[in-house]
Order: sequence, then C-alpha cells, then structure tokens
Amino acid sequence: MNTLTQPQSNSLLVPVAGLTIFAVASGYLMSLLPLALVHFHMDSSFASWLASVYYLGLLMGSLLIEPIIARMGHRIAFISFLGTLALTIVALPLFPNKEMWLLTRFIAGIAVAGVFVVIESWLLIGNKKERAFRLGLYMTALYGGTTLGQFGIGAFGTQGFEPFIVIFVLIIAAILPPLFVKQGQPNSHSHQTMPFKKILTLSKPAMIGCLVSGIVMGSIYGLMPLALKYSGISNNRTGYLMAAVVLGGMLIQPVISLLSTRMNKSLLLAMMCLLGVFAMGLIFLSNSYSVLVVALTLLGMASFALYPIAITLACDELDSSFIVAATQVMLFCYSVGSACGPLVANQFLTKTNGLMGFFFIVLLSTCIYMLLASLKRKAPVIAK
Repeated sequence: MNTLTQPQSNSLLVPVAGLTIFAVASGYLMSLLPLALVHFHMDSSFASWLASVYYLGLLMGSLLIEPIIARMGHRIAFISFLGTLALTIVALPLFPNKEMWLLTRFIAGIAVAGVFVVIESWLLIGNKKERAFRLGLYMTALYGGTTLGQFGIGAFGTQGFEPFIVIFVLIIAAILPPLFVKQGQPNSHSHQTMPFKKILTLSKPAMIGCLVSGIVMGSIYGLMPLALKYSGISNNRTGYLMAAVVLGGMLIQPVISLLSTRMNKSLLLAMMCLLGVFAMGLIFLSNSYSVLVVALTLLGMASFALYPIAITLACDELDSSFIVAATQVMLFCYSVGSACGPLVANQFLTKTNGLMGFFFIVLLSTCIYMLLASLKRKAPVIAK
C-alpha cells in the first residue's frame, strides 16, 4: 500500500493554515449544536446522541480514510473532506429533524477523520527529531483555532441560520489554501501496513491514553455546554468557559513537548490525569465563577495533553514505515472513547456537578493505571 511522506522541501503553511481555519469552525460548531437544539424543537438530551454518532463516524473514518488519501493525494483529499463537511453544515438548518441530524453528523465524523489523518500524516511523518515540533505545531494550530471558535457563541449567537452560515463560510475558507497552493504536498512512498499481531505489541498505556482522551474530549465537546447551562451559566459565559478549556489545552502543548523527551511518558500521562483530578476537586470545593474558569483551564490542560503524549508513546519504538498505521490505530482508540464517553457521561448530567464527577472518576482511575504502568519501566517491543 502507498502512503505519503513529507520531503524536506515541503512547506507546512498549507496544512497549518487550513487546519487553523477548520479548527475555528469546528470549535464554534461543537459548542453550538447542544445549545441550538431547543431552537429547532429538539430535546436537549439529544445532544449526547449527536456527539456519539459524530464520534462513531470518526471511528469509521479512521478505518477507511488512508486508502483514499493514497489514491487522491493529500491536497485533493483535504479539499474533498472539507467540502463534504461543508455540505453537512448546510443540511443541519435546512432539515431540522433528528434522523437527518444524526445522518449528517455521522457523515461529518467520517469527513473530520479524513481531515485529521491528512494533516497528521502531512505534518508528523518525517525526521524523528522533528516529530515533537510538528506535533506541537499541529496541536497549537488545532487548539488555538478551536479556542477562537468558542467566541462565536457570543458573537453570532446560537439561534437561527446565521451561526451555520458563519461556520459554512469558515470551512470554505479552510479549503482555499490547498485549493490555490498546489505545491508542497508530500511525495508518495511505500510503507508497511500493521498486522493485527503487530498492533497488539503497541504500547498499552498509549492505547489507553488515546481511549481516555476520547472519552473525556467527546464528553467535553458534546455535553459541557449543556452541563454549564444546567448550572445556570449564561450562553456568553459558556462560550468563555469553553474557550478556557481549549486555551488550557493549547497552553500545555509546549510543556508537553519539553517533558515528553525528558521523562517516562506513562508517568507523564499519570501526571496529566492527576492535574485533571485536582481541577475537578476545585469545582467540588467552590461555586465561584473565577474558580470555575481556573478549574476548566486546568481540565483543558489535562485532557488535551493525553492524546499527543499517547501518540508519541506509541511511535517511540516504531520504524517510520509504521507511523501512519500506528496513528490510525491511535485515532481508532480515541474514536471508540469519543463514541462511548458522551453516552455514559449523559447518565451523570442531571446531577449537581455530575459531569465533573464523571471526569473525576475517569481521570483518577486512569492516573492509577498509568502510575502502575510507569513502574514496569518496560519499553514496548515492536517486531521488525
């Protein structure tokens, strides 16, 4: 099978520019959907199903996308996936019924999986020494754009067609860099697929880290705006609080890049989970809005750190020819967690600080597992 790796002359401007604009649109959309349900005469409890079906599409996409990229090339695939996502945005306000929203969010999940696989393989495959920098660039663009997107709630609201028009225009804008800049996509080279037996040799803490990252992130994006609304938080403040979560995720990236090369990554995963546990403890101890801002920023640092640490842990002992396959496995684990997390978290939603309690349980149990895994001090053995 063929895939694409990045030559030294390849510019990162096109994927990073497209990713940043896409992230702005995605951040606004994720916070918008749970709050827009009432306007379209749908029950608020439907938010958890929308989140789960989206991440189910992400899961399916993680299995199907790579051959499409190999056939089309990164640039055309990127344009195609973003174009498909734009069509799903148009369909949401035009067909405001549960069945259509479930279908469009499932298709959107597949398209977004394509965007992620394109960008990750465009940026992350190459010199091993450059992986930390590229991953940091990828995460900073993703989280920075998502942070800006949260302010769309206050700027454009959550009712009517206007928010969806804004998001559609942003996604079209994200298509422009790869549409007009035709140079710089990675060249095609052979790589090895990863048999199931080899997948089993990947780092188990890395897989668990991606799974838990999906559980937490899927619940944050799918249910956090609704949980804040149930707590009496206004829409404007909800936007600021969601921005605080994502801003925390962006701010932690340079720290993660620095620490991941200097300490055991399983221990680093445990530390990030412990930070999230501490953040939830702050919410339980105080009802202050200022404390809530700090706590959600810390939660963002903890939850957004899990995926990049886990991916680098999975790829540490791998030959470069297996990197694409490994990142797809990690995206699959993330997607499983993202699909299941909101459904389970929804059971906690009606209780006082119920969603925060869910995060507390998940992160504390993961912290204990990662601490035990770090004590083994055994690197994963990858057959060559």
